[in-house]
Amino acid sequence: MKSPLSDLLAVEPLDLSLRDELQHLIDTRTKPPGSLGRLEALARQLGMIQRSTRPTVERPAMIVFAGDHGIANEGVSPYPQAVTAQMVANFLAGGAAINAFSGVAGLELEVVDAGVATPLPSSSSLVTVPIARGTRNFAHEPAMTRDQAIAALEAGAARVRHHAALGTNVIGFGEMGIANTSSAACLMSRLCNVPIDECVGRGTGLDNAGLARKRNVLAAALARHPNAREPLDVLATFGGFEIAMMAGACLEAARSRMAILVDGFIATSALLVADALAPEVRGYCVFAHASNEAGHRRMLDHFGARELLSLDLRLGEGTGAALAVPLLRAACAFLNEMASFESAGVANRGERGA
Repeated sequence: MKSPLSDLLAVEPLDLSLRDELQHLIDTRTKPPGSLGRLEALARQLGMIQRSTRPTVERPAMIVFAGDHGIANEGVSPYPQAVTAQMVANFLAGGAAINAFSGVAGLELEVVDAGVATPLPSSSSLVTVPIARGTRNFAHEPAMTRDQAIAALEAGAARVRHHAALGTNVIGFGEMGIANTSSAACLMSRLCNVPIDECVGRGTGLDNAGLARKRNVLAAALARHPNAREPLDVLATFGGFEIAMMAGACLEAARSRMAILVDGFIATSALLVADALAPEVRGYCVFAHASNEAGHRRMLDHFGARELLSLDLRLGEGTGAALAVPLLRAACAFLNEMASFESAGVANRGERGA
């Protein structure tokens, strides 16, 4: 019997057939070999993702998924759950950091209600696909059912298909959800087999006592669910609806051969789920930045990833991913617009001058 996720998990490996040709084009631009550093590897990756020697950044998009978490009832965040809805309203009004950064980067910004507990005002700018009004409290029971987890994965994928149909080939994912660092820490601990103390950070600003409480709550929650080991079960037990939708969005973006801009701690926890379900997804990922949230560096190490930026960000919302978009544009520009040594009449290394 066909799995309900089988199509979504059918991610093709990154096509390496153009690797040598792309590298030759990069090496013969009018510059010393390797002198554009990380941009050279980025240009090569974009070319392989797009199966083109002339990669482009077309209609880049940012989808911010918002959802609430039952674990917030355990006092793991200094902010009340109502802040999730208040920040969604701020996104819709254009007043958040991701709004400002999306404008700078030329990103199409979409906000998705994945499961916010507080009712939201009607808005033509809001995509509403809630699985439920917040997850259950995984300190006591699984955050969601397996069917809800699958529905969230598919809902996230559907949003990516929408943008693919409009021509998007670069996409990033952001999030909003009070207590979602707790969910991400448990996903990381279980999927990466890392002690929870190495995964837990201060989130939105816990003091030392709050941090200790958060660690204790999450350690007890992991102990309560010892049999949640398979990726979908881990997601259903500890995840959030916004995280599940981001995971599904990552899978669909890879299936659509988009470059995926990976943001910080929460977004990377979603990628952990997607990668555990379909490991080929990582070939399509551009790791935008290293978050200042404890645990994110270990996540990057899990992927063997090198981030493009290190700015001590820990806001979420997709802000770090948005800031990396100009670097993708620059990588495409040098490959497509710089002259070759031959076309410019410039002697290459090892050639004798007149």
